[in-house]
Amino acid sequence: MTPVIALVGRPNVGKSTLFNQMTRSRDALVADFPGLTRDRKYGEGSYEGQRFIVIDTGGLTGDEQGLDLEMARQSMQAVEEADIVLFLVDGRAGLTAGDELIADSLRRSGKQAHLVVNKTDGQDPDIAASDFHSLGFESTFLIAASHNRGIRSMLEILLPSEEEREEEDRADRYPGIRIGVVGRPNVGKSTLVNRMLGEDRVVVYDMPGTTRDSVYIPYERQGSQYTLIDTAGVRRRKNVSEVVEKFSIIKTLQAIDDAHVVILVIDAREGLVDQDLHLIGFVLDAGRSLVIAVNKWDGMDPEDRARVKEQVQRRLDFLDYADKHYISALHGSGVGVMYESVQACYESAMAKWPTNRLTAILQDAIAQHQPPMVHGRRIKLRYSHQGGSNPPVIVVHGNQVDSLPGAYKRYLENTFRKVLKVTGSPIRFEFKSGENPFAGKVDRLTPRQKVKKDNDEKKGRRPKKQRQKSLKR
Repeated sequence: MTPVIALVGRPNVGKSTLFNQMTRSRDALVADFPGLTRDRKYGEGSYEGQRFIVIDTGGLTGDEQGLDLEMARQSMQAVEEADIVLFLVDGRAGLTAGDELIADSLRRSGKQAHLVVNKTDGQDPDIAASDFHSLGFESTFLIAASHNRGIRSMLEILLPSEEEREEEDRADRYPGIRIGVVGRPNVGKSTLVNRMLGEDRVVVYDMPGTTRDSVYIPYERQGSQYTLIDTAGVRRRKNVSEVVEKFSIIKTLQAIDDAHVVILVIDAREGLVDQDLHLIGFVLDAGRSLVIAVNKWDGMDPEDRARVKEQVQRRLDFLDYADKHYISALHGSGVGVMYESVQACYESAMAKWPTNRLTAILQDAIAQHQPPMVHGRRIKLRYSHQGGSNPPVIVVHGNQVDSLPGAYKRYLENTFRKVLKVTGSPIRFEFKSGENPFAGKVDRLTPRQKVKKDNDEKKGRRPKKQRQKSLKR
């Protein structure tokens, strides 16, 4: 589905200018007096391969009469058609009674609207936005539409990423929570799948390699939809010889990518081996939530159980956020409890957090422990927003972010995980530098100055200002 974005707000707040910037056209009339746009106008734009439709609307005041009343109906019709509503306000004029009336109307419409503070160029953006906090919008964007500033950052947050579009396709094919069951051959994956389903749906035989392909099984449990994915066992590369088995491994890796939550099955009798760690690496690289199931727990004496638990705790210390269950797939002990972990993992992986909340967590983390100094300048982290789900992606904007140490990134990850209560799922961070307002500007030297500059560079001369500084020293 192509997203539809409606632009609403008072007259002369910059809706048509933003429309032209988003559609890269001059289709909407723009002039410095109110009421120019009388009807809805549609345009098409794209960002990072994602197409979208923009609707430019006439200005609203909240108490329209006559012709203005018909314009207001046209604007509210655009709101009904839209998937995303952008409520534009004038950062120079500040909050007005008309803004408050429009905000109230948008709240009553039931549509999720985002506040866009325009005309923030030439002033402190935080001060420009401060008047509008009382409107109570969860997300606020600061832009200067006439200078095309802040629009790309806004679209990055509003529009679904490629990963989210792929997730929508998977959701159509495989309903509910998708659970991938992976592990080495003969650790009891198919037995666990049958136990979770309550019937013999997949072949179970005491010989490695019985499952050759990934099996997708939709089912319902206690009113919730699930899709179980039984996969072929993955052996060490040196032990893989048959072409069919190599194909099975590829299908297993694809199943991990398709899943919301992955249950890694470990054989308690053999303990945790290196191949189990390799499989965990595959799951983490794919960014999937993880639940550890230590199978064949029945019949083990207390000393062996204590040894296996100690080994799992020690070698999987880096997975302290993942739940670990000690089960018997054959007899069913401990299997039902895993659904609670699966549900918690899914909710964490697919959670949506507003920009205001993520930015507040970032600012609190900075107040507790500031980023280090680099080349005599403090690294500044300004705001954060969500960039995707499954796994959750948090995008942090600031300056000198390329110099941010790994230890500080881990500190931020642990802080966000603790505050947001993320269970079982990895969190990915992306750090982006702010837009450079001077990027792409042409050299403003006159032809005569350019010739002099080229001659000085050929002779190795420094510019006049630099020579004067050196003489003063």
